[in-house]
Amino acid sequence: MPEPPAMVDKCSGGLLNGAVPGEVTKRDENVKRGNWTNQIEFVLTSVGYAVGLGNVWRFPYLCYRNGGGAFMFPYFIMLVFCGIPLFFMELSFGQFASQGCLGVWRISPMFKGVGYGMMVVSTYIGIYYNVVICLAFYYFFSSMTRVLPWTYCTNPWNTPDCSGVLDAANGSAAPPLNLTQLLNHTLKRTSPSEEFWRRYVLKLSDDIGNLGEVRLPLLGCLGISWVIVFLCLFKGVKSSGKVVYFTATFPYVVLTILFVRGITLEGAVTGIMYYLTPQWDKILDAKVWGDAASQIFYSLGCAWGGLITMASYNKFHNNCYRDSIIISITNCATSVYAGFVIFSILGFMAQHLGVDVSQVADHGPGLAFVAYPEALTLLPISPLWSILFFFMLILLGLGTQFCLLETLVTAIVDEVGNDWIIRRKMFVTLGMAVVGFLLGVPLTTQAGIYWLLLMDNYAASFSLVIISCIMCVSIMYIYGHRNYFKDIEMMLGFPPPLFFQICWRFFSPAIIFFILVFTVIQYRPIAYNTYVYPTWAVSIGFLMALSSVLCIPLYAVYKLCRADGNTLLQRLKNATKPSQDWGPALAEHRAGRYAPTPGACLDVQPLNPEKPRSEDVALPVQGSNGSAHSQDSRL
Repeated sequence: MPEPPAMVDKCSGGLLNGAVPGEVTKRDENVKRGNWTNQIEFVLTSVGYAVGLGNVWRFPYLCYRNGGGAFMFPYFIMLVFCGIPLFFMELSFGQFASQGCLGVWRISPMFKGVGYGMMVVSTYIGIYYNVVICLAFYYFFSSMTRVLPWTYCTNPWNTPDCSGVLDAANGSAAPPLNLTQLLNHTLKRTSPSEEFWRRYVLKLSDDIGNLGEVRLPLLGCLGISWVIVFLCLFKGVKSSGKVVYFTATFPYVVLTILFVRGITLEGAVTGIMYYLTPQWDKILDAKVWGDAASQIFYSLGCAWGGLITMASYNKFHNNCYRDSIIISITNCATSVYAGFVIFSILGFMAQHLGVDVSQVADHGPGLAFVAYPEALTLLPISPLWSILFFFMLILLGLGTQFCLLETLVTAIVDEVGNDWIIRRKMFVTLGMAVVGFLLGVPLTTQAGIYWLLLMDNYAASFSLVIISCIMCVSIMYIYGHRNYFKDIEMMLGFPPPLFFQICWRFFSPAIIFFILVFTVIQYRPIAYNTYVYPTWAVSIGFLMALSSVLCIPLYAVYKLCRADGNTLLQRLKNATKPSQDWGPALAEHRAGRYAPTPGACLDVQPLNPEKPRSEDVALPVQGSNGSAHSQDSRL
């Protein structure tokens, strides 16, 4: 029998959502946690999260290393069968439960260690990612001069082995330039940009264990980076959602400016043709497919926890299927577009130096802080282009860093869950920023770049693949694919397309497993130029990688020990079944198997589907004040 108007108004008219009586609508569905002001903010934030520094320095490098245009074919195949499906899964997961990377595991409590693993990974990445941003800040400030300080070899930090491409024009003799003299760091000749990077910015020590002094300019830039991140996040998604209008869009303005300038340079066509011309003989190489899968997987930010966190602030019926398509394609299109920008400049640089395009490029920090700065010195009005380039790197890095920190803060606040910590979320954000700054201080020492590369290579490598694989398997095969498809249909109004259902169940886990196997087969000990990392440092790297993965079995054992049941099978069954509070966060969205007991409000009586229900007799109901009263059968 339908509820009388008074009960409907009380239970579904806004009280459960924090609205005052008589209020017709609320700006936020979930007043307790908050929502994005509009979907543009969510899309821009997710684009800023997915589009990062790797789109600028890693994708172009992989393209020319793996056959130029031929690399695009496996790249887009992996995007369709692995990237977009996993992206949609994480967005729908977080949006359905309106919880961060810990709270969502009410779906199967034994696998909550996956959420802790995501937090550990995001912590590692957040620490070193902000150091890369601080380096970009340092170069940004250093570019504010009439002549870029890494243009010539006439500075106090330069050595007699320094030989710059513009030194001849400056009055000093420069030897003929070729590949081995230009960028082969094993020979004596060094470029001014490399010496500026190693001897002035880093004051690089000779060993990872020799920390030396803290580089105060870098420490100051690191402080600036963390202050900016905190100021943009101190009100949660309400403040970061406004900032991303600038941080997520302006890099495209800079990319376009650099692209227009790049294609007008002499030799730019040569660089672009090298970028696009496919070498079809490499299409059958397993390494090419492995690199394509890895790049898709890592560039989209899967298994970091950020996608779940950002989607948890969506309104319940938001079309996250549409968003996942838009964001994934935007991310990959940005990588391709950045490739045109980079190779137009590298083509110009190659012609200027008389070498092949493939011989003037590197990857990682070497590309961003050695090769690009040297290329920028060849452009007219070089300080202007340098300022624009490093400003673009700063914005790309900040977009990812916002989501990394918000992932950790949201997980902590959701886990505690009481009103006290929700009201003090700003102080949680401040605390995380201070801790992140302190943990980043060792990376600003003279051995800091060694530690940064160690964390980059190990902390977020194969552990991400394992975490993502277990997440996919636990949702599809432990919780059940039919249950999850019904949840999505309840949320979006339509079930996931058949293609995504097949990918989630078969293709995506298979591709993830392939990436894992390929990562193990391709493994090589880490090195930085000619420096080979000692065994003890590599061991620390493996421990960082294992620290996130071990969260999964350790928490599973803990949950099994605390689960109800007399046998192991009973404990396993109870530990993997969804908890009673799994489902949509707000009562007005709970329907079907998530529907509350008739006549009971969720904010005064927790959902307990295992309790017997009867509509034929009056039942004693526990009130919010602890008193018992009779419930009329009409209700």
